[in-house]
Amino acid sequence: MLAAMSRFGERLRESLRAFRSVYGNKGLRRLQLAWAGAIVGGWAYVISLAVYAYREDGAFAVGALAVARWVTAGLAAPLAGIAGDRYPRVRVLVASNVVRCAAIAGAGVAVLAGLSPYVVYALAVLAALAGTVFGPSESALIPTLARSPEELTAANVSASTIDSVGTFMGPALGGFLLAATSPEIAFFAAAGLVAWSAVVVSGVQEGPRAPRDEEEGALRGGLAGFRTLFGDSRLRLIAGLLAVYTLLDGALDVLIVVLALETLDLGDSGVGFLHSTAGIGGLLGIVVAAGFVGRKGLASPIGMGMAFWGVPILLIGLWPNQASALALLAAVGAATTIVGVAGDTLLQRAVPEEVLARVFGVLDSMMLVSIAIGAALAPTFVHLIGMRGTLIGVGAILPLLALVSWPRLREIDRAAEVPARPLELLVEHPIFAPLPPPRLEQLAQLLSERRVEAGETVVRQGEPGDDFFLVSDGLVRVTVDGAAAGELGPGEGFGEIALLRDVPRTATVDAVAPTTLYALDRSEFLSALGGHAESAAAAEGVAGRRLAAYRPATV
Repeated sequence: MLAAMSRFGERLRESLRAFRSVYGNKGLRRLQLAWAGAIVGGWAYVISLAVYAYREDGAFAVGALAVARWVTAGLAAPLAGIAGDRYPRVRVLVASNVVRCAAIAGAGVAVLAGLSPYVVYALAVLAALAGTVFGPSESALIPTLARSPEELTAANVSASTIDSVGTFMGPALGGFLLAATSPEIAFFAAAGLVAWSAVVVSGVQEGPRAPRDEEEGALRGGLAGFRTLFGDSRLRLIAGLLAVYTLLDGALDVLIVVLALETLDLGDSGVGFLHSTAGIGGLLGIVVAAGFVGRKGLASPIGMGMAFWGVPILLIGLWPNQASALALLAAVGAATTIVGVAGDTLLQRAVPEEVLARVFGVLDSMMLVSIAIGAALAPTFVHLIGMRGTLIGVGAILPLLALVSWPRLREIDRAAEVPARPLELLVEHPIFAPLPPPRLEQLAQLLSERRVEAGETVVRQGEPGDDFFLVSDGLVRVTVDGAAAGELGPGEGFGEIALLRDVPRTATVDAVAPTTLYALDRSEFLSALGGHAESAAAAEGVAGRRLAAYRPATV
């Protein structure tokens, strides 16, 4: 018991340190604040838009508008991912917010001028398109700003906290403005918050990235995201689960409108209040998600979060009254936080940084289309089997799916453990230290251990070079043309020149004592450096210093 409490206390202290480091990191701090403005403004707008559409054309208009917004945005999401990988991500985020702000403000002007609702709907589609560009770039930017795996997880938990607060404040703001003023005023307020987000995110300092191949076309670039996501069975399963989850979440967005206005008779502001309750619940989920800091396996939390998302919806269908709906939607919000943090962090750790925005773009595309399908199906099922039957059906799917997928999710978690010593060597080596934490974890899993005895030759001058080596323990001697050129101990590496310059080995390395090495093959070494300008420059610097010190050549 005492040991368990001690472990819990240490995990809590580790989490708090990671959260403090997030807000001590200027880039992450600005990104979090920009996200706050975007999420609060976005939710205030969405609630106001849903009520406006319901007043003008009824429940089917709410679903049809959601379909139009999410399908259009979903089809554009892979291209949005290309933008995030090809251009500076901070600029992409600013441009996204500027266009979104203009579209939302334009909707306010259209309502104020008494124009057709279809003008408002068209601007809603444009705003959704602009918002689609924001997500992949933000998700890909976070790992490059984080300074450790723990800080990365904490940044995602912090973003989810903001999401939950925004899911409470945004709908509450929208509901208050609708009750006190009018839809156009709510639109203008939302546009102002999105504009503020653009100003804040413009101050984020983005690190350098290696130049991309400018000949890569949009089609080929977009397919790289699909290949990465669907070429890995682990990622394919996670993506499939998230797609089903968001389909049901899209249905819930429409069901909440009907639940508030018809089943519970809460009025226009009730739509915002029910969404706000989910946001408050999301804050409770942060307590659980904070435990993910330092945790490597995140697939099983996705399954558990999905199961706990579905059960409250089922219970609302069984007991549809105001008190139970408020409490159970809070539980849904908590589960949403768990799924969001675990899913984002898992992908950021598993996917190479140079294609990360495209992978998130593809995933966003799947999820947006799924939301649209869910929103389109919800009114039909309400009409066919009633509100309660629809809620029960929506709530039952995810627990059953999580149960079926559980063995595979546990298997993914077991494979996600990162070996401590290889990761330590990479973090401390000047070539790899600048890499984002997720990339370091990926490389640590790729390093292969090799033990050599005293007197054994590791590499021989003049032979082809296929690996880079890190010394874990022991000692090796470097000789060039038979002359001693130095010794390398724990934490040091060798073999980079043959890989960088595509030349034979320029020195011989022999073990002086029993030595443990970790080897990284040519393709992974060059891939890691090719996607990160600072690491590539560090590698060239190491190679240049060795060439200067060990004339005429070295390892």
